[in-house]
Amino acid sequence: MAQPAQLLPAQLLPAVSEIVFTTRQMGVPVEGRFTSFSARLALDPKAPGAGSVSLLINTGSARFGAPELDTEVPKPVWLNAAQFAQASFQSTAIKVAGPGRFDVTGKLTIKGQARDIGVPVQLSAAAGGHTAASGSFTIKRLDFAIGSGDWTDTSLLANDVQVRFKLVFSGLAAP
Repeated sequence: MAQPAQLLPAQLLPAVSEIVFTTRQMGVPVEGRFTSFSARLALDPKAPGAGSVSLLINTGSARFGAPELDTEVPKPVWLNAAQFAQASFQSTAIKVAGPGRFDVTGKLTIKGQARDIGVPVQLSAAAGGHTAASGSFTIKRLDFAIGSGDWTDTSLLANDVQVRFKLVFSGLAAP
């Protein structure tokens, strides 16, 4: 019986990758992004079950583009970057969902709170012969203790936070 090929990790290209999040404050969309993160991806698109993905996000790198928000979000009431410098995702399973599409399940950990989530991912060709992994999912911020005191009132700040990502890798064949 032939041995499966060893999966070599693809290399993240952070300069052309992004992780963006959107919530609503008093009904108005508020968008931010993380400016510092790393990812490891080992995947054979033809046999994804043996693959894995891990993501580390520097919580202190959250930016809204407004100085008052940028200084507020690392504080303990929000992401508590001093105590929880990183948020993480570690896959537990990768399954084919269609041509170039995958369902990735795993554990998302923010502020020491871990939750199982499912993330739909689309692989596509990107500039320079690279491959982009993109998708979006929604989390409940209060599941991760993001926002305390008056900020637990979801009429002020929505509980839903949509996360969108486009991670560009070299060394990964597009499906």
